[in-house]
Amino acid sequence: MNNFLRIIQRQYLRIFLNVLLLMFFLFQVAGFVPLAFIDQLENLAYDYRLVLTMPNTVDKRIIIVDIDEKSLAEVGRWPWGRNHVARLLDELFNYYQVAIVGFDVVFAEPDESSGLKILEKLADGEFTDIPEFRKRVEDLRQTLDFDQLFADSLSGKPVIMGYYFNTSGEGAGTLRSGVLPAPVLARDDFRGKRIDIPEAIGYGANLQLFQNSALGGGHFNPSIDADGIVRRIPLLYEYEGRYYEALSLAMVRAIHNVGRIEPVFVESDMLSKADYSGLEWIRLGHLKIPVDEHVQVLIPYRGRQQSFNYVSASDVLHGRLEPAVLKDAVVLVGTSAPGLFDLRATPMQNKYPGVEIHANLIAGLLDQVIKERPPYTAGAEFVLMLLSGLILSILIPCVSPLWANIIFAIITVLLIVFNLSMWQFANLVLPVASLLVMLLGMYLLNMTFGFFVERRGKRQITGLFGQYIPPELVDELSANPEACTMDAENREMTVLFSDVRGFTTLSEGLSPKDLSRLMNEFLTPMTRIIHQNRGTIDKYMGDAIMAFWGAPLEDAGHARHALDTGMAMLESLNALREEFRARGWPEIRIGIGINTGEMSVGNMGSEFRMAYTVMGDAVNLGSRLEGLTKVYGVGMIVSESTRTAVPDYTYRELDRVRVKGKDEPVTIYEPVALVTEITKSELDEIKLYKLALKYYLDQNWDMAELQLLNLQKQFPARKLYQVYVERAQEFRVNPPAAHWDGVYTHTSK
Repeated sequence: MNNFLRIIQRQYLRIFLNVLLLMFFLFQVAGFVPLAFIDQLENLAYDYRLVLTMPNTVDKRIIIVDIDEKSLAEVGRWPWGRNHVARLLDELFNYYQVAIVGFDVVFAEPDESSGLKILEKLADGEFTDIPEFRKRVEDLRQTLDFDQLFADSLSGKPVIMGYYFNTSGEGAGTLRSGVLPAPVLARDDFRGKRIDIPEAIGYGANLQLFQNSALGGGHFNPSIDADGIVRRIPLLYEYEGRYYEALSLAMVRAIHNVGRIEPVFVESDMLSKADYSGLEWIRLGHLKIPVDEHVQVLIPYRGRQQSFNYVSASDVLHGRLEPAVLKDAVVLVGTSAPGLFDLRATPMQNKYPGVEIHANLIAGLLDQVIKERPPYTAGAEFVLMLLSGLILSILIPCVSPLWANIIFAIITVLLIVFNLSMWQFANLVLPVASLLVMLLGMYLLNMTFGFFVERRGKRQITGLFGQYIPPELVDELSANPEACTMDAENREMTVLFSDVRGFTTLSEGLSPKDLSRLMNEFLTPMTRIIHQNRGTIDKYMGDAIMAFWGAPLEDAGHARHALDTGMAMLESLNALREEFRARGWPEIRIGIGINTGEMSVGNMGSEFRMAYTVMGDAVNLGSRLEGLTKVYGVGMIVSESTRTAVPDYTYRELDRVRVKGKDEPVTIYEPVALVTEITKSELDEIKLYKLALKYYLDQNWDMAELQLLNLQKQFPARKLYQVYVERAQEFRVNPPAAHWDGVYTHTSK
């Protein structure tokens, strides 16, 4: 928990920027910062969800009688004579026995195509003195008065006439043609509440003769969004204080034989205080229709064009269809012909017949599958954004880039799945664009911050530690910078000293250029080995290397890593000798001293120069151990503390010594091999050596010398045995003090 709080303190700037971005989008959702592009994205998101979940099936209940190109070619250009329309209507009801018909066309002008007006004019003019002519005109009136024929055909049939409202445009307010049907609601029906219903200033309706003869009427005005797409239809339009229903609503009302519609309000003390009327549904008998604040409904598109069966109007007129095709069907008369300009842009396609839009809405009203987007969805969006934004703002700066990407992906997927679930199973349209844009903005902010700001931090760390540690550790420090500090502190660490034997003599036989090349060829692989084992280079001292483990990053296995490094350096040197010999360079031998203990590490020096280094008695002991490798003729010496920290190596105990500058004696060891890799011959040698060392410590000089001479004979290159032979011979002549503890004091470094 404390570590988490420290990370938050370190990442306060990023968290602050995330919260600032979150607040901006919260203000946008609340309506204080309107963004047009968010509305556009919301429309696109709505379209994608709609297209993704459309059933893409054909609804056979609703048939579109299409005034198509075929019909225009056979009957003639539109508008047709009303006698044709009357015959079409008679065929639909009398022969095909449809349930109801709705017209997605307007009959606003009288039909004079029969010539009846001309005959009447002649009867009242040139032929006024010929009674037979007037009588003949009267006899023909019944067959030539096409409007009356159409009105007679409408009478007594369930037919809904279509018309349109004008809402804007020059002269629109004075355009009033035909008569409107009876309104379905008045202002009193809304309980005195102000409802933001679209208001018309003019209309284009049917002739009074037709409207009075029909069962009812409904407007076919769609609601066109800013991008030109039709997604909604207003169920009601207001004109001079009265409210008129849509064509689809009027047809469904007629199908269910419902006398009137009823606004349904949500009653709440909280809503009464807000600028919200509470109107969320229109009740139509047992049907409940969700509406938005403008009393509009979202069109439940079934699919692309032809989601309903189309039949040609000319085929109906000429009786070419099987009666079963249209029996008991809900019929819409409209057009898909491009020349009649009733094609609309919809979420599925740019040219979609307007008549099929109404068919989709009728089907949706009958099936009760209208999507609902009440005003309170903005509150749900606000809550979701607040929760997800706060989680991301606090959590993302505290994790690695990989986990940040995973968390972003998980939250995004969860929000999308939740949104789609509400859409599909609850018919609820929750806003999603602002949420996704906020998530994207927060993602880009954090990635940008990480790239620029944290990259600068990495450069700073690289500048501080790049000369000491490998790039891999620099990356770890960059990901977790609080784990390191330049301030001096005490830690248990392990230090390694390495020195070239006889470097002065070696250098005398080489030119400066060759000496430089030799040292580069030697130091490069040695440094690489140190880096591979997570070591920190303290310094190069001519031919010597000083390195340590456990800082700047803490390393629980510092002793093991240092010892592995020393063994690898000795092994690598064997390969280098062959290469140097091939170049004519002298053979290089090194000594390595390793010690583990409490050390002071940090940036130390003067005001003129600072260096990240280690100091203390434990460091000095490591340096002394390296110097003792020459005395005992071994490649590496480790202290007892290092041996204890790395028990999986087999060691040869070299001596118990008191080094220069240190009063306390220490036991020193030579690491031989890993316990799992040591050979039987090596174990046998160590066993014999331990016996000789026991005789030596027991002051049994004769037996000690005998054992050591035997070992020396078997292993003549082992200088250690010669050292103890000489000591045994000396102590035989000059015995040590009575309380001798076996410690040998070295007086030189």
